[in-house]
Amino acid sequence: MSVLIVIPARYASSRYPGKPLVTLRGASGDAKSLIRRSWDAACAVKGVDKVVVATDDTRIAQASESFGAQVVMTSTACQNGTERCAETLDNLGEDYDIIVNLQGDAPLTPAWFIEDLVHGLRDNPNADVATPVLRTEGRALNGLLQDRREGRVGGTTAVFGADRNALYFSKEVIPYTGQVFADHDETPVFHHVGVYAYRPKALAAYAQWDAGPLEQLEGLEQLRFLERGVPMLCVEVAAKGRQFWELNNPEDVPRIEAMLAEMGQE
Repeated sequence: MSVLIVIPARYASSRYPGKPLVTLRGASGDAKSLIRRSWDAACAVKGVDKVVVATDDTRIAQASESFGAQVVMTSTACQNGTERCAETLDNLGEDYDIIVNLQGDAPLTPAWFIEDLVHGLRDNPNADVATPVLRTEGRALNGLLQDRREGRVGGTTAVFGADRNALYFSKEVIPYTGQVFADHDETPVFHHVGVYAYRPKALAAYAQWDAGPLEQLEGLEQLRFLERGVPMLCVEVAAKGRQFWELNNPEDVPRIEAMLAEMGQE
């Protein structure tokens, strides 16, 4: 099956304007932009036919082209990354069996997360959309809870049924647990990894639907599928000693830089 990775990136973020161009220092002290780190993460994935950056902003386009990325310009009307992926596929005029949306705010996404996601969708012919979930250890869960206590919108959590299809996603920490976990304790909470894999028909359908009330309340694009009754397969991925965190707020920059340093990533 042919695979396209799209990295949707926009400048006008309400929570963090200009986020794709924010620089992050790695273990060596070298600073790279968020969009560059996301591009590097995508290019490390095996079995991919093409990687493109999709944006509506010339600043992001120029920054991406400066390090050799292929850029697809999309309209400012796109409400989220999934809509931008759908428009990108139309603009390319090429056929792919699976389109991966690697959102440009997750530079710590390991290649095997995406490889496992693609394999999960390939192995489930009844699934048209899939997304990775990562069981949290206490350290990550405590970080999510701290964000909520301090009024920050942090990472997203997911709950799913026995069939591995998503029941709900939320920026609140779900399911509730009153238990206190040490840093390396396994917890019952799953961190949603902001990556999606779609079959073309699901992506095309999504672009024709209006956002529903849950999507608007949570600000989570994947809820449009659930509100329309489209199952979303949750593929559990393994951290393998890697830390994972998205860049949602300015306060996440030092947190991610500390993780890069701790893991020895340049």
